[in-house]
Amino acid sequence: MRSARVIPWAVLGPAVVFLSSGILHFVMPGVFDRIVPPWVPNARLATYVSGVFEIAGAIGLLVPATRVAAAWGLIALLAAVLPANVHMLNQARAANASVGYIAGLWVRLPLQPLLMWWVWRIAIRR
Repeated sequence: MRSARVIPWAVLGPAVVFLSSGILHFVMPGVFDRIVPPWVPNARLATYVSGVFEIAGAIGLLVPATRVAAAWGLIALLAAVLPANVHMLNQARAANASVGYIAGLWVRLPLQPLLMWWVWRIAIRR
C-alpha cells in the first residue's frame, strides 16, 4: 500500500513533462503550428488548445481529486496529437531531412503510447 506522501512524487515527473510542453505551446507556437496536419482548419488555435489541455492535465495530475480525470484527458490528448507527429515525420521525409533527424522522429512515435502508459500507470492503475 502506498502512503499519501509517495503519490505526489510519482506524478511529479509526468506533470513536469506536460506542464513544460504546454508552456512551450505558448512560448514557441510556430514550432507546433508547423506540425499541425493541413486538414486541421486553424493550426494556431490547435496549438493553443493543446497547450491549454497539457497545462490543465499537468495541474490535474497533482490534485488527488482530479488525478484520474486528468490522466484520462491526457491519454485522449496524446491520441489526438499523434497525427501531428506522423505529419512531422512525413514533412521531414518529403524535405529530405537528414537520416538522423528522421530516425529521431521514428523513435518519437512510440513515445506517445509510452507516455499514455506512464500516465495510466501512475494515475489510473492502482
